Amino acid sequence: MPIRISKNSLYQILFALCVAVPYLNNYELTFLVWGFTVLVTIQRSYSIAFFLQILLFSGIFILAFFSSFFNEWTTYNFIRDATYLVKPVLGLLIGYQLCKSKLENPLKTVIYTGILLAIIHLWIVFYGITFVGFRDIHQIRRYSGYFSDYEVYVIILVIFHRDFNLEISPTQKRWFLAILVFSSLFYLSRTNFIQFGILYLALKGFFILDKRKLVALISVIFMGLLTYSAIVYYNPKRNGKGIEAFLYKVKIAPTEPFKTRINTEDYKDFNDNYRSVENINTVNQMTNDGWFSVLFGNGLGSRVDLKKEVWLDDTKLRFISILHNGFMTVFLKAGLIGVFILFASIFLLFRKQKSEPLLINKINYLLTGTALFLFISYWVFMGFYFKADTKSILVGLLLAYAEKIKRENTIALK
Repeated sequence: MPIRISKNSLYQILFALCVAVPYLNNYELTFLVWGFTVLVTIQRSYSIAFFLQILLFSGIFILAFFSSFFNEWTTYNFIRDATYLVKPVLGLLIGYQLCKSKLENPLKTVIYTGILLAIIHLWIVFYGITFVGFRDIHQIRRYSGYFSDYEVYVIILVIFHRDFNLEISPTQKRWFLAILVFSSLFYLSRTNFIQFGILYLALKGFFILDKRKLVALISVIFMGLLTYSAIVYYNPKRNGKGIEAFLYKVKIAPTEPFKTRINTEDYKDFNDNYRSVENINTVNQMTNDGWFSVLFGNGLGSRVDLKKEVWLDDTKLRFISILHNGFMTVFLKAGLIGVFILFASIFLLFRKQKSEPLLINKINYLLTGTALFLFISYWVFMGFYFKADTKSILVGLLLAYAEKIKRENTIALK
């Protein structure tokens, strides 16, 4: 007998493929897979709240397109920027469309996809250490990945599975968390640790402040400051091995993106604060170009002059069109107006915290935590615009899932 695959299984595979393909670090392939998925899952109608998200990101793209007519660019950089600025729209549409009418149990699909990714990541790490000879965190991260925001979301869903009405046995929970936590730890990503803390506190309701929760939140912040002070006192070395290299990155994290003065002739100062180098050069270039550039940006295809050649993605570059900082990238392409629009897209994710049924309330908590984390994610790693990012898919899915639960609850009450 021929093997029959249900439509739900096909869409689950398509969802997993959309989440997994960015990890291959081939943006052309990601764009093709995401574009295809959007076309085959398109819906007849969309909610106003979701449409506003799409409208805001489309507004940034349109503004950058308009500004392009007043500046010089190459065809390659123009097309590349266009695909990057469209990426959040594609991600949101994928998550929303698949969840709205294609997936029978969206959150279970999210979890199983995360488990699969974690297993693959652990195998790559194991293979690298055992057979290739990885001996420090820089090699591990370079070949197996620098971060995985997606896996952190899955950890949160597994921990709070009862709140999301997910049936997971105690044995499954232990195995799932073991796989996911070990995988996440091997990324050694500072932003993932921060992400977990924000999302965990969000699901616990700590961002609805009363006296008790305010005391608890201040205690968490105080413990974080104590931990950071201990790391500074330990003074990990720049070229340390193993965990010391990670602690050094933690030590410089608070100042790395915010320094305004950097000695570009000092190799250590330049590399340790490279994100600030990008920001400084972008602001200087935009202000020198005049008020039109500051307000509306330099458009698609615009580039920043770093004043010296730098190795980025195994390529030596002096002029870059995409920065590490998402806010600065939007500033370069669409000016201050584009940055204000981007801020609006984040604030739209802050949801009202009391809703019925309780499942919607928990989804709102998760979206609020996501909104808070996005401020860090955009500043450090491009947010939704990063070529390996999948958070936009999850946000689209969560928005659609909340709407689906609300519709089902309304029908049940009738």
